[in-house]
Amino acid sequence: MKNQPIYAAKSLRKTAVHESRGALHRNRLPDHIGPGVRILFVGINPGLRSVAIGHHFAGYSNRFWKLLFESTLTPEPFTYQDDWRLPDWGLGLTNIIQRPSAGVNVLKPREYIAGKKRLITTVRHYRPDTVALLGVTIYRALFPEYRTGRVSLGLQDVTLASCPVFVLPNPSGRNAHYSYRTMLKAFRALRNATSKPSSR
Repeated sequence: MKNQPIYAAKSLRKTAVHESRGALHRNRLPDHIGPGVRILFVGINPGLRSVAIGHHFAGYSNRFWKLLFESTLTPEPFTYQDDWRLPDWGLGLTNIIQRPSAGVNVLKPREYIAGKKRLITTVRHYRPDTVALLGVTIYRALFPEYRTGRVSLGLQDVTLASCPVFVLPNPSGRNAHYSYRTMLKAFRALRNATSKPSSR
């Protein structure tokens, strides 16, 4: 009988952890897209920290915001707290999958299929000048014919809902395939391939 409170406390802690994780999975980050969007950035899915904080690309090692500024796609340095300001510069942000996770390895093929349908609907609605995919993984999911073989960064020969597609490296700190220098070069190529940002 003496041990009952200890077991109860452990049970309560376990229940709280499960409820907390469940709440994170139910949460969704909002898209930040406005009329006249020039570049629509598409991520894979939000990380747990991003959803907990309520902002895109909030991971400690994520380089998205630094790359935006250093490539001059934005005229001033931003952080994840400024994600809602992207439409002010003709930029938009969404994810192919809305469900948050600690890593992309737990995402299911059916989630990519459903995400593709949602993304096509979004692109048809906003008609961005360019759809910028943040990672080769997204490109392969959207275009199954390129599931194997090498995919080069940059402007692709395919379109998504009649909009040009540009492949960028995934800016996550977990991406060891590309150096920061290569990432920055790709973001600058995107800047050169699109119109310069203008204040509204």
